[in-house]
Amino acid sequence: MDVELAVDAIEAASWLDHLVLFSGDSDFRPVVAALQRRGVRVSVVSTLRSNPPMISDELRRQADQFIELADLARRVGRAARPESARAPADEAHEHDEYEAD
Repeated sequence: MDVELAVDAIEAASWLDHLVLFSGDSDFRPVVAALQRRGVRVSVVSTLRSNPPMISDELRRQADQFIELADLARRVGRAARPESARAPADEAHEHDEYEAD
């Protein structure tokens, strides 16, 4: 999968202005560098807040912009629905039991 993503990104470079990569894998550092040489700006979304961090230092330094996943989640995520706001259909199927034939 990583190889396919890398090949697709390089092939698309001629019509890309900006690529956003959701990965912390250092294997993508050469791909990011190749895209940048072709004039593509690359942002990487991953996290430093886990233990161990889920982004390699090499990839983070290579990227034009690093976006902390936890910060992004707060900006674009939605709050969990309270129990009282659950749809009746959710509750109707909550305790369904299926019998095997």
